Amino acid sequence: MAYQGFAAEYLGIPAVTRAYTTACVITTAAVQLEFITPFQLYFNPDLIFRKFQIWRLITNFLFFGPLGFSFFFNMIFLYRYCRMLEEGSFRGRTADFIFMFLFGGFLMTLFGLFASLFFLGQAFTIMLVYVWSRRNPYIRMNFFGLLNFQAPFLPWVLMGFSLLLGNSIIIDLLGIAVGHVYYFLEDVFPNQPGGKKLLLTPGFLKLVFDPPEEDPNYNPLPEDH
Repeated sequence: MAYQGFAAEYLGIPAVTRAYTTACVITTAAVQLEFITPFQLYFNPDLIFRKFQIWRLITNFLFFGPLGFSFFFNMIFLYRYCRMLEEGSFRGRTADFIFMFLFGGFLMTLFGLFASLFFLGQAFTIMLVYVWSRRNPYIRMNFFGLLNFQAPFLPWVLMGFSLLLGNSIIIDLLGIAVGHVYYFLEDVFPNQPGGKKLLLTPGFLKLVFDPPEEDPNYNPLPEDH
């Protein structure tokens, strides 16, 4: 019964959130069990383009470090805000959500070509948090019972927390910057005078992930008279 309850709860997680968080946990477990090493996962343009190790374009977004506080902290935020986006502003728009993933990952990868960044998963999490926070500006947040603030300040609070832990804030700034670019192009610019929607989800993504529902009253055969 417990297994069935867990399976039902797991399958109840929205598809994109479930797939991404599961891939992150499996990747970290594989490293922890020494099936693979971080050296096989990190972002390295030379190995990607000269050695054709294309998987690194994806795996660098899946590894959040060894099991520990930082890993669980990132997983909680990744799961929470990815799910809230998918069940909120992206409800019924799986293709658009996946396109946001692709757009954000592409911009971060471009930046990674010119900077010594090895893993971009944390930046991706901050991007999700940023987009959610800008779309929910009036929600009051509480951070570990110490700070109370409006949702749009959350990415900056997380960056400050990262700084207190002694981590580099470059990754956080990258996530905020990419999140802002997406938010501006998707939510702000189209509503400006003379603006228009620039981020158009490719048709094949909509065909695969959001196929049009069939009309139950549609009858392709002509009726006999």
